[in-house]
Amino acid sequence: MTENQVLISEFEQGRVVGAFHHPDHVRVAFAYVSELPLLEALTKFSAALKRFAAAKCKPNLYHQTITWTYLFLINERIGRAARQHSWEEFAEGNPDLLVWKGGVLNTLYKQETLDSDLARQTFVLPDRGA
Repeated sequence: MTENQVLISEFEQGRVVGAFHHPDHVRVAFAYVSELPLLEALTKFSAALKRFAAAKCKPNLYHQTITWTYLFLINERIGRAARQHSWEEFAEGNPDLLVWKGGVLNTLYKQETLDSDLARQTFVLPDRGA
């Protein structure tokens, strides 16, 4: 198994060690996008993330627009790369994806959009010029 496949398996089995902060989310999302076709990655990562949030007694933390936006961005960045990168190389080349507060989402979305119930439950297209 590849490192990404192991990470996906561990995540899907709920074996996340320690805090699970934004860069950890991006790392796992990178694993899904690296190993699966995008639509399958969207489906499987979203389902696993919902289970993870429910297991932590925080089911309302799942946010579909944020989740899907990061998966789309990771997929695009992987596609633009001249070759397949390791996680370490990807993270080094895409530090803007690892910033939570004031990060890439703020360049794509108005805060009121991200705060909406619609964006939490349904993927909403960006409403701010990049």
